[in-house]
Amino acid sequence: MRLRNIAGSREVIAESKYTVKDPEQKKGLWKKEIFGNDNEIHIEIGMGKGRFIMDMAALHPDINYVGIEKYSSVLLRAIQKQEELQLPNVIFIRMDAEDITEVFDESEVGKIYLNFSDPWPKDRHAKRRLPSREFLKRYDKILKKDGVVEFKTDNEGLFTFARDEVEPAGWNIDAITYDLHNDEVMNEGNVMTEYEEKFSSLGNPIFKYVISRKGD
Repeated sequence: MRLRNIAGSREVIAESKYTVKDPEQKKGLWKKEIFGNDNEIHIEIGMGKGRFIMDMAALHPDINYVGIEKYSSVLLRAIQKQEELQLPNVIFIRMDAEDITEVFDESEVGKIYLNFSDPWPKDRHAKRRLPSREFLKRYDKILKKDGVVEFKTDNEGLFTFARDEVEPAGWNIDAITYDLHNDEVMNEGNVMTEYEEKFSSLGNPIFKYVISRKGD
């Protein structure tokens, strides 16, 4: 279970140079004011301790990465890691993903990663699930025309839900697997998260899809 109450974590986040404090003021200005270049922006929503996004940033220095995490105590771990690595192409935001369209402008994002998202198992909370059609509407507003969403999980129920949301939301499934680590094509170049390494070591299959909007 995620830690959520480390004393002083919010203060550290507020003072860190690796976090953006008023992200809604950077809408449409991320490349210019935050990264100082014209490289494409990829975001991870619910980044946890940041292993995935920082590994991606190290592998792809020509891409700008924004990590979004709701829980301060988890984001604190990512900040500590970034203080050691000091990667120039990654920055963090502590925020609720529901406000994503207030932070990024139309077509400002090239790719969205959803990794091992909270399943919100109760039906009444379905709209809170990051791969829900409600969130896909938000992603549609900020992704560039040919942008994609990549989703990974070990939760079969959540993955079934996510898969079934794609068509009604007006999106296409470009690629899908129900056992990522045994899929030679989709596993090529795969970068694991902390949860992915843990769950796969227990023998759990990892589910993944890549989706884009219809007509793109």
